[in-house]
Amino acid sequence: MTTPLLSVEDLRVSFSTRRGTVEALRGVSLALPAGGVLGLVGESGSGKSVTSLAVMGLLDRAGRVTGGRIRFDGRDITRAGPRELRGLRGAEISMVFQNPRAALNPIRRVGEQIAEVLRAHRPLTGAEARKQAVELLEAVRIRDAARRAQAFPHELSGGMCQRIVIAMAMACAPRLILADEPTTGLDVTTQKAVMDLLATLTRERGMAMLLVTHDLGLAAQYCDQVAVMEQGRIVESAPPAALFGTPRHAYTARLVAACPRRDSTIASLTPEAPPRPAAAPRKAPAPGTSPPGTPLLLEVQNLAKRYPDGTVAVDDVSFTLQPGESLGLVGESGSGKSTVSRLVTRLLDPSGGRILFEGGDIGGIPARDFHRAPQRRGVQIVFQDAGESLNPRFTAFDSIADPLRTLDGLRDGAALQRKVEDCAEDVGLPRALLDRFPHQLSGGQRARVGIARALAIEPRLLVLDEPTAALDVSVQAVVLQLLDRLRRERGLGYLFVSHDLNVVRMLCERVIVLRQGRIVEQGESTRLLHAPAEAYTAELVAAIPHFDPSAAPQAAVACS
Repeated sequence: MTTPLLSVEDLRVSFSTRRGTVEALRGVSLALPAGGVLGLVGESGSGKSVTSLAVMGLLDRAGRVTGGRIRFDGRDITRAGPRELRGLRGAEISMVFQNPRAALNPIRRVGEQIAEVLRAHRPLTGAEARKQAVELLEAVRIRDAARRAQAFPHELSGGMCQRIVIAMAMACAPRLILADEPTTGLDVTTQKAVMDLLATLTRERGMAMLLVTHDLGLAAQYCDQVAVMEQGRIVESAPPAALFGTPRHAYTARLVAACPRRDSTIASLTPEAPPRPAAAPRKAPAPGTSPPGTPLLLEVQNLAKRYPDGTVAVDDVSFTLQPGESLGLVGESGSGKSTVSRLVTRLLDPSGGRILFEGGDIGGIPARDFHRAPQRRGVQIVFQDAGESLNPRFTAFDSIADPLRTLDGLRDGAALQRKVEDCAEDVGLPRALLDRFPHQLSGGQRARVGIARALAIEPRLLVLDEPTAALDVSVQAVVLQLLDRLRRERGLGYLFVSHDLNVVRMLCERVIVLRQGRIVEQGESTRLLHAPAEAYTAELVAAIPHFDPSAAPQAAVACS
């Protein structure tokens, strides 16, 4: 029998916490041959990332291996020392981390960081390393790679930073890549290009890849074997067609049911649990309709954003949004989606065009002054990364209370307490969690805090910038159902920015497709995503991983 490149045998990992010892891994066993791709899927907290960190020897001080073995190419590295691990990391085993901004040095140019990895393991001159760094950036589809190599991480989008981290991981052609959510911030076409590249390198170079992901479609399409983790254990493992076509374990079946497919609706996803007691219903217009004579909620006319270096982020973008309507904004990383959302919420100043909110021009109000404008309370935003957008020194209560204090002047203890608790109940956040800080909450709980904070002052327009991008499928299903319910109850207008076209189709009546800052196509979402008129839109749709149980065995689950 061939020795696996990576073998994990009955691995147990515990963490010391204030509340005692927490057992994160409870006897995990897996084997990964050279040239193979193994997917680890499961909800947040199931132990996926802890498994990859243990293999890499990167557990923090509170974590320790309490049992089992980790073997790499037949060698026991379970308790390898710093010197041995330094020789392995980068040259033999590389890791793509989930948070690219945290993995990159904020005060060094990205090209220098890639070159440093190359020179640490290869006898290259500075010029040779810089040249290879640019080639690696081109390999992960970064346009104008030579110029981007001179940029600092904060000057690049989250998707670009993600690709740079992947380029660093591939720099020295390691034998094993541990990819922890490697495509979380990427649009579908870039995701496909990056995963195709990783899969090709794995085959051609005899590498192996352990793919940690919450994207079941990605796991189904690119993995030879998929292992499902729940509460620190592997509950099921099989080839993807068998695992997702006929799951044997109830937990796997729940994950598959929560995964958006081409024909999914909000109602067909895993139902919200537990049900929230119904409040007195608010009379809201049907989505996308409003009484005659009612002004548009939002009207954007010929919007433009240009930067001093000549970069055109947004160019001549126009659209409208009615009360109660949800409008999707999709496109590749760098297409201008997030820039449009920040212009509309007045976090950035436009270079041209008009932004009309309920008939009033808010585009002329400087971004630095908009927090004092009366329209501020009517326009709110939910950011992509709830963990980064929440103040780490604020409890969940304080995060939700902050806009009530600053914009409503609500200072009374009892009234403020009541309002915050009502907001938490509206988004399904248990009151017992209100005294916790962001690091003490799960990703789904942080997402709920971010939504509750945005809704606290009862806005009419909610801009949602990739609100479910980093969530596992079961949490994503609950958050989508929450957003859909709140929109219908309150008559909210949504500008929904996303790279997940299946989610956009379910939540949005209309969709706009952006490319390089310009609109290339727009229309009713079901029609546009099933029969796109433009080649670029067709390319986006074709890149969505999908699953057809009646198709070939290597088909993939529809969950992008």
